[in-house]
Amino acid sequence: MDILKSEIAAYKAAMKDKVPDGIRAIMAQCTTEIKESGVERRALKTGDRMPDFELPNQHNELRRLSDYLAESPVVLNIYRGGWCPYCNMEMKALHGVQNEIESHGARLVGMAPETPDRALSTAERAGIAIDILSDSGNRVAEQMGLVFELPQALRPIYEKFGIDIPGFNGDDSFRLPVPATYIIGQDGVIQYDFVNADYTQRLEPAEIVALLARAGK
Repeated sequence: MDILKSEIAAYKAAMKDKVPDGIRAIMAQCTTEIKESGVERRALKTGDRMPDFELPNQHNELRRLSDYLAESPVVLNIYRGGWCPYCNMEMKALHGVQNEIESHGARLVGMAPETPDRALSTAERAGIAIDILSDSGNRVAEQMGLVFELPQALRPIYEKFGIDIPGFNGDDSFRLPVPATYIIGQDGVIQYDFVNADYTQRLEPAEIVALLARAGK
């Protein structure tokens, strides 16, 4: 069942009554421009090797990808930040399948450019007990080819919505990662990728479970 997709569709329908047509048009145009920038084509894909990296989690404890992979495959979910309603919906939906992901022998890990304290708040809102890695400055996401600059036209709109991206990220930039989900084998090779510059589109968590189940056969 496409639970996340249904929740996103309901949210988008509700927003039509709350966000003026002109603002929604600007947001849609900016999404088109980001997609046309080629960021999706530059991103790491299935068959590529994921670079090893070390980042602090939401408790400021350093975690290394290769240490996770020494124990199990990893489902790495990369999101924009806890200020993003779509990211929060996705994280809550992932919480709902976390046990199933683990039952198939994989580990779920989150990653975002937000500071560790913001990542902790994101985890608490979702009720999810996983490591969420703080990719300060998007340094790791850049190695993955996922980083883009938030268009100038969107910045006053986000500010009007009360979204302070530099504040969440602890720097003065407006650089963000394209939302992505990677299933990484223990050899470090990407077994599956989902990368979409349209931030309203996310991989259905049930599909992650199905992919892991097929891989385990």
